[in-house]
Amino acid sequence: MKSLGFFEVSGVTAAIDALDIMCKSAEVSLVSWERKLGGRLVTLIITGDISSVKQAIESAAEKCIKKPCATVVIARPHSETVRLAELSAKRLQKNKTE
Repeated sequence: MKSLGFFEVSGVTAAIDALDIMCKSAEVSLVSWERKLGGRLVTLIITGDISSVKQAIESAAEKCIKKPCATVVIARPHSETVRLAELSAKRLQKNKTE
C-alpha cells in the first residue's frame, strides 16, 4: 500500500458524496469503509500515491455536502496500520459474498 487516507463524515449519503468527489478528483481507490452508530458516522479509507490521496482528501473536505469530522493522510503507513485497513477490507469482502 502506497499511502492511506481516512475521511470521517456524518451520514452515509455524505460519505458517498465524499467518495465520489475523491475518486473524480484524483487517482485513488476505496480500500474499505466503516459505519458506526447505525451509519451516522462513516469512515472512508482510500489508497493511492501520496499526492493523489492528499488531493482527494482536500477536495472532499472542501466540496462534500457535510464538513468532515476528521481527516488524515498517512504517507508511509506502518505495517500494523496497513493490517488494520486490510482487516476492514476483508470484512467488507466477506459481507459481499454472504
